[in-house]
Amino acid sequence: MNPVAFKIGSLSVYWYGMIISLAVLTAYLLVRRLGKNFKIEGTSFDEFMLWVIPAAFIGARLWYVLFNLNYYSLYPAKIFAFREGGLAIHGGIFAGIIVAAIWTRVKKINFLRFADVTSIALILGQAIGRWANFVNQEAYGKPTNLPWAIYIAGEYRHPTFLYESIWNLLLFAGLYYYLRRRPKSGKIFGLYLAGYSFGRFFIEALRTDSLMLGEFRVAQIVSVLLFIVGLLLFYLGAVKKTRSAEVSEDDKS
Repeated sequence: MNPVAFKIGSLSVYWYGMIISLAVLTAYLLVRRLGKNFKIEGTSFDEFMLWVIPAAFIGARLWYVLFNLNYYSLYPAKIFAFREGGLAIHGGIFAGIIVAAIWTRVKKINFLRFADVTSIALILGQAIGRWANFVNQEAYGKPTNLPWAIYIAGEYRHPTFLYESIWNLLLFAGLYYYLRRRPKSGKIFGLYLAGYSFGRFFIEALRTDSLMLGEFRVAQIVSVLLFIVGLLLFYLGAVKKTRSAEVSEDDKS
């Protein structure tokens, strides 16, 4: 597939950038809608997006470059070649969490509830954004004879970008449904971290272009850590809810 969608004079507009932009726009529109249900004004998200979007892109790029230093030390100019791809979602997630923690503290907004709402929009954006990898012929898997294999790099391979996109859509549907039950703050964010990490761990094992730390896949290491953190957040939310209920019952007696 031609990575260039169209040209305006000498300017080339790439599919990669268009798909990533669509993912960001979709997440933005959804988070504004969901925020209203929890009395988080849309203007809060407008201002937040001005900070988090560049931070997430920088974080995603730095993460990718950090674990490809052998290449980028030889071609430093390529560090800024964003249109060629090379964004690592974990770097973007960490950057986004840091910005959100600072932002909510300054604006005096409940961080965990804010994270609940934004994580639902984020996972949908991730599902869309994975198709940018397809256009760039990256994030593909090992050779396979399965009927849904795609032809990349001279062989039929696992479409790992598709696996992750589908997993993210399923996770989005589950989190969206759970949000309607108005769970304790932090539980949805915890499920997002645990759910995404669970799927990513197994999908990453099929990929051929993983970022590596010695003999280990970086994404799998991070997935294990975030899975544990996510379960702890969910569990703590459940414990708090139970204890609150016990206090209420004691007050009645």
